[in-house]
Amino acid sequence: MDGDGTSRRTVLGGAAIAIAAASAAPGLAQAGGGGAAPSLRDPRTKYTNTPFPEQRQPWPALASKMTPRPDHGETSYRGSGKLTGRKALITGGDSGIGRAAAIAFAREGADVAINYYPTEEPDAREVVALIRQAGRKAVAIPADIRTLEACEGIVRKAIAGLGGLDIVVNNAAYQQSKADILEITDEQFDRTFKTNIYHVFRVSKAAIPSLPPGSVIINTISVNSYDPGEELIDYAATKAAILNLTKGMAKQLAKKGIRVNAVAPGPIWTPLQVAGGQLPGTMGEFGQDTPLGRAGQPAELGSLYVALASDEASFSTGTAVGAHGGKGNP
Repeated sequence: MDGDGTSRRTVLGGAAIAIAAASAAPGLAQAGGGGAAPSLRDPRTKYTNTPFPEQRQPWPALASKMTPRPDHGETSYRGSGKLTGRKALITGGDSGIGRAAAIAFAREGADVAINYYPTEEPDAREVVALIRQAGRKAVAIPADIRTLEACEGIVRKAIAGLGGLDIVVNNAAYQQSKADILEITDEQFDRTFKTNIYHVFRVSKAAIPSLPPGSVIINTISVNSYDPGEELIDYAATKAAILNLTKGMAKQLAKKGIRVNAVAPGPIWTPLQVAGGQLPGTMGEFGQDTPLGRAGQPAELGSLYVALASDEASFSTGTAVGAHGGKGNP
């Protein structure tokens, strides 16, 4: 606690809000024009607070089959050239938070390569079309990222397809809820770690030799990194590991002029939730316990990834920015 009663967490939270606001401001100016005051939306009702209907899809699930369909910013995100000429690779870029980042990056002027699990091809085709509609190059890279060969392969294909790389978003994840640790098989534990934390290490390591100074790595962590859900202990453990890896890499890669940051979402309406991410019979509770009274939508995170990737956040490294509706850290 500082002498004036302001906590360090409040200061950091305010800095994160300022970063996001700076990223969003030009888009608001575009929409308002002529110095008009921006239109304000009550965050409690900006998106539905109606409980989600019970539903389940085989893993990894498709956003196009969810009810309601998530909002990734397809019609709402407006760019302002913050990432003009940049080249980004996003794992898990077909849906959810990865799709929101891909749309935002493309509309900010970046060429984008997305990696996705092969059965997610229908969602991936939609994202590729959206990137191209923004006038940017799109590279689709289907692959199961649980092996070293696959991780090195997607980096190699991204660099070849984009003509270089200066933004890496490690976002893909595997999540299965279990009420009892005795229900977590060794196979599930192994798959969760290989998908979530191994791929962050492997993709980053493969990309770093080709990243010029000024490049950025952004890792998707979670509120579970700080406050593990009791039904997500294996998933939460990987997210805590990614947070620690983010901070360590940031210190080391600062010597190369590469920034490393993280985004920590809370309950966000993505295919993870309908593919085993929630315990059976609890879908209607998802996000209802946040102070804002609802789950978040992927579209609400796109600007955070843009902000952290932009040169305007050039002194931000080793930083985790939260998006959790008021519940969680940081």
